[in-house]
Amino acid sequence: MAQPNVAEAHGKEELLAVEAASYDRRFGGRGAKEILRIAINDLFKGQITLVSSFGADSSVLLHLVSEIDRDIPVVFVDTGKLFGETKRYRDELIEKLGLRNVVSVKPAPEDLAVYDPKGNLWLSDNDQCCHIRKVLPLKRALSDFDAWISGRKRHQSATRTSLPFFEVDEGRIKVNPLADWTATEILQYAKDHDLPPHPLVAEGYPSIGCMPCTDKVAPGEDPRSGRWRGMNKIECGIHLPSHGQQVDGSGI
Repeated sequence: MAQPNVAEAHGKEELLAVEAASYDRRFGGRGAKEILRIAINDLFKGQITLVSSFGADSSVLLHLVSEIDRDIPVVFVDTGKLFGETKRYRDELIEKLGLRNVVSVKPAPEDLAVYDPKGNLWLSDNDQCCHIRKVLPLKRALSDFDAWISGRKRHQSATRTSLPFFEVDEGRIKVNPLADWTATEILQYAKDHDLPPHPLVAEGYPSIGCMPCTDKVAPGEDPRSGRWRGMNKIECGIHLPSHGQQVDGSGI
């Protein structure tokens, strides 16, 4: 089958952008759970997945989704550099919430063999490391879906302050049901529904990524200041335009 040319791909992206903007206007004010219900049961039935890092704030979105459909595919990117606590937390939430379709995806062995044979690429080129270990595995996992759900929020970083509820990303719709939630609302929801916290939060890690590039955060610091500390970097590339595909990609 012939591959679409650049003009066709660009045209499709523009149409999807119009579609996403329409959804944002129609459904953006209905609240997170209703946005999720509409996206999962109506707009993208059978063609949507949730991407979760099983990080510090992840339990809230996972709980909301579990009350709508426990069989929805949940993609977890296992970079090979995660904290052991994150994997154990993943397993704890799967059991507590009754999630039945969590899929872990990993970097391709051939990519690691070529670009990170010693496993220390993060020391010299953390953008490339993120690209190989996060961006590319997620791209492969999303190839069968028309839409995906993310847990991003506007308060998290400067790149997310105008985050819509529906947007277009790489030829599919991305749904951000928690876009307007504050950190206080996230904590209150978790408390109200007796959701267990990620064990590293109590140890000073309010934002948790890969072990080599995640540091503790001192009281009063920005919660995400421990991610890639001292580096000119605030996203891994998954949530950047074109999934950070400049072979040096740049988080969930």
